[in-house]
Amino acid sequence: MTAEGVAVSVLISMETVVTAPRAEEGRGRVAPVTLVRVQAEPHLPLPAELPLVDEPAGTEVDLKTQIIRFTLTGGLSAIVDFGLYVLLLNVLGLPVSIAKSIGFIAGTTTAYLINRRWTFKAPPSRARFAAVVALYATTFAVQVGINQVLYYAIGEQWWRVPLAFVVAQGTATVINFVVQRLVIFKIR
Repeated sequence: MTAEGVAVSVLISMETVVTAPRAEEGRGRVAPVTLVRVQAEPHLPLPAELPLVDEPAGTEVDLKTQIIRFTLTGGLSAIVDFGLYVLLLNVLGLPVSIAKSIGFIAGTTTAYLINRRWTFKAPPSRARFAAVVALYATTFAVQVGINQVLYYAIGEQWWRVPLAFVVAQGTATVINFVVQRLVIFKIR
């Protein structure tokens, strides 16, 4: 810093820094240098916690934040998925697998768009998009398959649709998070 022709160095550390005098611009004179020592407070130790902060999946967002954001995004996407599924199944009378398929596609599209931008803060990538398509094809088969098996295994109970949906969705959610975090959002 320079104040009224005096060069000032501010030191924020535990070591001493020596700064040589410097010439004022355009005058050829040497301005006196004043060292100011500022003691920094040492950081307090962080509280003990589970090791949730690690190398994030291609972003600067830690694991704990990603899990929270993924859960919130998943909740919204599940509402889209389940709402459309129930509407198509009960109001339009579509077969279970078709209604669930359409709901899944709408829900996972919502989830991908939000997770890419907010949860993992990843820029667009063709390779990542191709990997997501492969992942969603896998989780599509898992989710629609589990949903259909449970739907027919439970029988004529009022709670078969929500139970089949929750079990299928939960399984797909775990698969999605693990693969997206460890593989997809590390793709550059």
